[in-house]
Amino acid sequence: MRAILRERNFPVDEIRFFGSSRSAGHTIDWNGKAVTIEDAATADFSGIEIALASSGATSSRILSPRLAAAGAIVIDNSSAWRMDPEVPLVVPEVNAHALRSIPKGIVANPNCTTMAAMPVLKPLHTAAGLRSMVVSTYQAVSGAGREGVDELASQLEKTLERDVRVLTFDGSAFPLEQGVKFPQTIAHNVIPMAGSIVDDGSLETGEEQKLRDESRKILEIDDLVVDATCVRVPVFTGHSLSITMGFERPISPEEATSLLMDAPGVVVHDMPTPRLVAGKDPSYVGRIRRATSFENGLSLFVSGDNLRKGAALNAVQIAEALATLR
Repeated sequence: MRAILRERNFPVDEIRFFGSSRSAGHTIDWNGKAVTIEDAATADFSGIEIALASSGATSSRILSPRLAAAGAIVIDNSSAWRMDPEVPLVVPEVNAHALRSIPKGIVANPNCTTMAAMPVLKPLHTAAGLRSMVVSTYQAVSGAGREGVDELASQLEKTLERDVRVLTFDGSAFPLEQGVKFPQTIAHNVIPMAGSIVDDGSLETGEEQKLRDESRKILEIDDLVVDATCVRVPVFTGHSLSITMGFERPISPEEATSLLMDAPGVVVHDMPTPRLVAGKDPSYVGRIRRATSFENGLSLFVSGDNLRKGAALNAVQIAEALATLR
């Protein structure tokens, strides 16, 4: 967030940093000046106009209302507020109009997987009326935090330490212990469960439910049918989605491609990949083709940087939109 604020020359008169009691008293650089981190639990939040919050959902439920009560508009990156009907869930390229009403003083940032798809789906929905979609995701380990990155790096390092020249069909050439962050070894593997199973009898993961519920809210399609399978893959940065959609009205691959070439925050590319999108702002989309499993069907593939647009960049773009509205 700090790097993107600088990159985009966001108008900052004064900046303050807040953290836990463990971080309080340390300093962080801001444009050559050392700024002392304050303890968020005890800090006086008065005087803040815009707050970029990226704590966990539990602490966010405490801190974000405190910040809002002190007069700040809070852009919250946790899952705590996304489905609150009084909190707009915003991707600026898609639904910046939702920022006109912020009853609780809090704006929610979507889940990083949902985020990659939204700039792509919006122009297609406007043109043809999106009704349903089946989605398979390919989510990088950084979506699970620093621990996910460390776990994949450690497992890859262990395989490199061995003199492995032959791959066996049963995988015994890579005998790795199960990690802590993921339910199976992630190195040289694909795990068909990103997130944890929700305790509601659906057997869905939280990631799968977020993709459905957040898509409905952002696109303003209350009855959008979404079936999702969220998969963790051994990639450090970049979430991807394979999406097959059905529409109310016919839309050809050629029309879809033309629309997406003009869509803000979207790049049409022959072969979107996580490696391609790492460090880049837009969602990359390709493999656009007809789908026969739905009436008026289309299939496509999307990749986006889950740490950049998927989190920090979108939060800063919301702040920019708020500054314009003011």
